[in-house]
Amino acid sequence: MKESTYKSFEDLPLMLNVQMIANILGISRTKSYELVSSKGFPALKLGNRIVVPKDQFIEWIRQNTK
Repeated sequence: MKESTYKSFEDLPLMLNVQMIANILGISRTKSYELVSSKGFPALKLGNRIVVPKDQFIEWIRQNTK
């Protein structure tokens, strides 16, 4: 598992890209693409870019943590 370069949610930028999601979660870039394409994940497609709003990402983590 890769170690995240971010130490808290406050360190995150307002919008996250696929590589940032991979780094935060300690997963591969391929798995990150699968995640952002999955139903219920708060991703926005802007042209060829996929971005995730920080606040919705944090909420998604909270809702999916058991």
